[in-house]
Formats: sequence, C-alpha cells, structure tokens
Amino acid sequence: MNSLSVFDPLGHLHWSSEMSVPPEIAAVVAQAVKDGREPGSAGVQRAVGNEPFYFFWLMADEPAIEALPFVVVSIGFRHTGDGEQRSFAFVHGLVKPALECLRRELLARREILNLHSSLAEQDDDLEMLLSLSGGGQDAKPESATDLKDIVASATEHLKVGLAALIIPERGIAVVHASREAPLDTSLLAKAHRHLLSMAQMRRGASLVNRMVLQSGDNEVAYRVLACPIARGDGRVVGVLALFRAESAPEFTPHHARLTELLSRRVAAVLAHSYDALTGLLTRPAFEQRVRRALEGAAGTTAATGGTGSTGNTAATRHAAASGAPAMAWSALFIDINRLHVINDNYGMPMGDKVIAQLGELIRNRMPPGSSGSRISGDRFAIMLPASLDDAAKFAEALRAGAEDVGASLGDGKMQVSISVGVAAIEPRIKEFVHAFAAAETACKAANDRGRNRVEVYHEADESIVRRFTDINLISDLRAAIAEDRLELNAQLIVPLGNHTGAPHFEILLRMVAENGEIVGPDHFMSAANRYQLMPTLDRWVIGHAIEMLKPHVALLNSSPVVFTINFSGQSLQDADFTEHVAKLIESSGLPPSALCFELTESAAIGNIARAEAFMRRLRKLGCNIALDDFGTGLSSLAYLRTLPIGMLKIDGSFVRDVLKDPRAESMVQAIAQLARAMNLTTVAEYIETDEIRTRIESLGVDYGQGFAIARPTPLVDILSELPLYLAAAHPTGMFPHEVTLQRASGES
Repeated sequence: MNSLSVFDPLGHLHWSSEMSVPPEIAAVVAQAVKDGREPGSAGVQRAVGNEPFYFFWLMADEPAIEALPFVVVSIGFRHTGDGEQRSFAFVHGLVKPALECLRRELLARREILNLHSSLAEQDDDLEMLLSLSGGGQDAKPESATDLKDIVASATEHLKVGLAALIIPERGIAVVHASREAPLDTSLLAKAHRHLLSMAQMRRGASLVNRMVLQSGDNEVAYRVLACPIARGDGRVVGVLALFRAESAPEFTPHHARLTELLSRRVAAVLAHSYDALTGLLTRPAFEQRVRRALEGAAGTTAATGGTGSTGNTAATRHAAASGAPAMAWSALFIDINRLHVINDNYGMPMGDKVIAQLGELIRNRMPPGSSGSRISGDRFAIMLPASLDDAAKFAEALRAGAEDVGASLGDGKMQVSISVGVAAIEPRIKEFVHAFAAAETACKAANDRGRNRVEVYHEADESIVRRFTDINLISDLRAAIAEDRLELNAQLIVPLGNHTGAPHFEILLRMVAENGEIVGPDHFMSAANRYQLMPTLDRWVIGHAIEMLKPHVALLNSSPVVFTINFSGQSLQDADFTEHVAKLIESSGLPPSALCFELTESAAIGNIARAEAFMRRLRKLGCNIALDDFGTGLSSLAYLRTLPIGMLKIDGSFVRDVLKDPRAESMVQAIAQLARAMNLTTVAEYIETDEIRTRIESLGVDYGQGFAIARPTPLVDILSELPLYLAAAHPTGMFPHEVTLQRASGES
C-alpha cells in the first residue's frame, strides 16, 4: 500500500496518510462516485498515472435515504512494474473489516453531531462521549474500556439521581448514585426485572416519566429512562437505566438519543473487553483491570468478568489512615485438562460448550472485586481479593464444580476437569505478571501430578521447585560460578530466503559439572531464576563474551556479523546493571553494532519501565535489541510501539508446530507481517528439520535458528573460524570469496 485517504463524495479531502495528495485524485474520486455507483457496488478500481487506486464506498445504514456514499476511502498501491494488478474483489476482501469499523465510527460521529439540541448541549454531549471513547483532552487511556466510567458519566451529565447498568448473562451490575441528589438504590430490586423485560420488547430507548413503585405502604413515583444493550447480532443482553425523582425535570427525546449512544458504547466495550464465549474479560482488558486494582484505583467498582458491585472507597481510605493491613490478593491459573480429547471425541462445538460452561462457573463463583479472564483457548486467570488459604479453598470449589460440567453435556459420560495453580500476590510485587507466573508454575505441577487438582505455590515448597530441577542443583550452580566452571557456546543464526542481512550468533551458557560433564541450561536456568542468581550469571556472560570478542575488534569493525547476548528480567531490578553493561561496551573498543541483547517478552513486560530505559541506553550506543519468545507472554502488542527493539524472536513452540498446526503457522505469518510493517527483523527459533525451514522461509521470516541450521558450538571455536564467516558476509571484499561453510557440530 502506498497511500490511504478519506474523501467525501465531492472529492473533498478529510484525511490522508500522505503529507499532500495530488489534486487529480480528488477529481477521480468525484468522477468515480458519479460513474461507478451500481446497485450493490462496494467501490471501483481506477488507474491514476501508473499506479492502481481502489475507491471504496462507505454507505449509511439507510441506503434508500442516501443513494450516494457519505465517505469514499481511497487506497493507492505502488506500481510493481510487472503489469499485474490485484482485482478489486481481492483487495476489498482484505480491507472490508477495517472499512466496516471506520464506517461505524463515522456514522456514530455523524449521529452525535446531528443531535437536535442547542449548540451548548451538543458541545457538552460531545465532550462526554469523546471522553468515554478516549478522545477527550482529559480522558485517561483506560477509561475507554471501563463500564463504570460510562455509568458515572451518564449520572452526572444527564443529572439523574441513580444510574444502573444490568447485564445478567455477564453477571454485570454497575450502580452509580448522584452526589447531589442520590436516590435509594433499593428501588432497583423492585424495578430491574420490569426494566429488562421492557428492554427486550423495545429496541430503542423507553421513556416513562412516571413509574410508580410500591415501598411498604407507600407508593413512590420516579421518572425512568431505559435503553437496551444489544450484541452485534441484535440480541438484547441488558439494560442501561436512569432514574430521576418525580420532582425533577422530565426526560426528553434528546436524553433518550444520548442514552442510546451511551448504550452503543457499552455494547462496544462488551464486544472488545469481554470474551464472547465465556463472558469473562479478554486478556488485554484483564491486564488493564488488574493493573488498576493493584495501583489502588478509586471510584465505583464495575463488574470484573464476574459479579459487579458498587464501589466504596471510604472504607479503603479509612483502612489506610488507620494503619490496617492492606487487602490480600491471590492469583489463580486454571487449565482445562485434555480439552483436545473432548474435541477429538465429541467435536469442537462440544469443546466450546465446555469452555463456555466453565466460564459461567467462574463468573458465578467469583466474589465482588475479583477479575477473571480467558487468556487463551483453554486457560483462565483470576485475581482474587483473598488470602492464599481462602484462594485455595475457592480454587478447590471451582475444581469440584468443574467435575459436574461433563455430566450436564453430551451423553453425560464426558469427563471434564481442571487443574488450578494458586499464588499470593506479595506486597513487594508491583506487577501481576510475577504472581501469575508462579500460579502457572503451580498449575503445571498439578498437571504433572495427575491433573484435576489444586496446587498452591510456596517459594519454600521444594516439591514444586523440583519440577524444574533437583533442589540440590542450586548448590552445584553456586559452586560452578565460584570456581568459574562455566563456558560459552554460540549458535549460528542465518538469513532465510532472499533476506540479505548479516549472520548472527546467539551466545549460550553451559555449566561444567565437577565430573567434567557439560550441563545445558535446561537443567540449571530454572534454579537460577528461582534463587535470584540470574543477575550474577548475566554479568558473567556479558563480561566474558565481551572479553572473548575484544581480540577480534579489527575483524568485527569491518564486518556486519552480530553476536546476541541474553539477559534476564531479574537483572533489570539492579539499578547499576544498565550502566555496568554500557561501560563494558564503551571500554571494549568493540563496534556496538556487533552486539545485540535479548530479553524475553514476559521479562520485558514484567519490568517495562526498567526494560525500556535499558533498551534506549544501549540503542543510543548503537547496539540492537531483540525481544525473545515473542508471542507467548501476557502482554499487549501496543508495547511494540514504545519499546526500542529491532528484532523479534518468534517463540519456538510456534515454529516446532508450524507443519502440523494451522494456528501455529498463522501465528508465525502474522508476527512476520507485523514485524515487517514495523521495520523489525524476525528470527524463528527451533528450526529442527529442513521441512520446517522451508515452511518458515515461505512465511516471510527473516532469520532462522535451530539444529537444521547449526548446533551450538564452543564460542572459542566460532571465533577461530570468524574469518570464514566474514568471507561469506563479504563475498567481494577483502576476504577470499570461495569459502564453503560446514554445518557446526557439537552438543546441544
């Protein structure tokens, strides 16, 4: 794609990705609208100069009223020179979902601007609506996905005594009373069923300026405005209700129209923040909600994928003022056992029913203040406001409830079970990701011990730590560090396909046992992580790697060969680590471009502030930064726009399954396309066969690494052969260019 522009039907430009748009484009737009409006047409294709342009019509919802598009989207493509152009139908199929999103946004904006009210009211209404969609000047980024903000804004802006959002199938009940003239929230108990029925019968807002409710022996009248909340398929799932006292002004059609817009915003939040199958939060929304909860966000508490409640921050403030202990939080990680067996034996629709039933079980069981999410296909996460013991009891109740799900589905003989890991969120932990990783570790231990059980993570629990490595290995590792019984290997990373980048080598750590046996990182890295030895190992690896490379400064200055060095998230907690590494590089005389530092995705997101500072410091020196194990972390892709990285290393779990799992293949291709759009280099790890390498090349990945390319080799041997690799990198330079590189061999 070369350009994207938005015009009105007369050819007037509204927005463009380009600094300037040739005037002939506007003329072509106007003529295309005039000549190309056939019934059912989605747009036309035209040539402007040597470049193909595609014009797409964005139509209003009432085509009989508006026969012409209200917006024309123009997309231009670079001329390939081979004379072959993509058909209009092909391009339209690619961009149709984005066009529909744009159409809906523009229609909603036009509806707002056409509200029949005074100019002052329109400005006021627009400010509120934009703040709820993240477009206001004072809007917080997270307000766009918080239902409580919508309800609170409706209460204050429309000057009502009470506002309520009720969505039974999501377990959501958000209530907000006015600060100036609050109404008794007990009226909801009497009115909510009637309001839900009213919403089901009417598709639009309902105005009842005198609704009488019985309160003991007395009758109390209220003014009510109720608006249905509908899903994308049109099914009504809830109601947004506003209440005024009878003495307050009546609701008007203007209020009804504004409430309808708010209800659409609620529907959009539900669609984007809640998983359609389970009703739990999506992973991004869950991360956001957890972050705000741990930061002690004040205000009314919206439903969090389970039951909802009205917030009461006064109690929190009182507890803080009185020195009372802070609320205990626990993390739960839930895995559905052998879901693939259910899919194979009963079909994937039945598997979806199991997921949906377990999601409903979680929603119904979660206490107020909890946050629950379906983070992937068969895995769930919960943040629970409870101590570790209470969280374990809650997890056991969930496990028992899951056993009953199979009896209610299919032939009644289906076996459904879950494994649950529980971990405490310690006060010193600012990010949920640490506790979540501990809960996931406990869940994996539950799977290893037979599934259908609950395991609680304790740092001193030797049985869980031993699933990674024997507890006695930590003393051996400490001895190996003290006695310098560590060595560095390197593994070749080569360009794939037509990519012309320089060869890379990933520097890998090995431990030499007392008997001389070489021990791979799979046996000691988990112990190093568990016992906080990673900062020591990181400093050892970086220091020794730079010392081994220093004698080859002259060669590296004249070559593009790059050595990548891993470091851990634990090192980021050391305030001196960044400057320590920077000084080593500056004093070494090595070209910084010959060094690339790798950090896993989960470690980067778990220490986002320190990770970004470290990356920017080294990028300023001229080093490259790689994000390792990309695609598996509990994170948002939005971090890619802020972190100064240059390389993405696709997690090996996707690469290994690329030939047998279409989802893994799609993930690899999607990451490659995303990286290319962001000018990032991609590396596929664990290329273990030539067939995998061929498939990875076809998916557009830039580099490959694995046994099918080269096995890890002692770094000293790689450095002795460095002129050979430089010759391959400089086929017409100062090195002989008739060089054949043999595949490196050695123990993994």
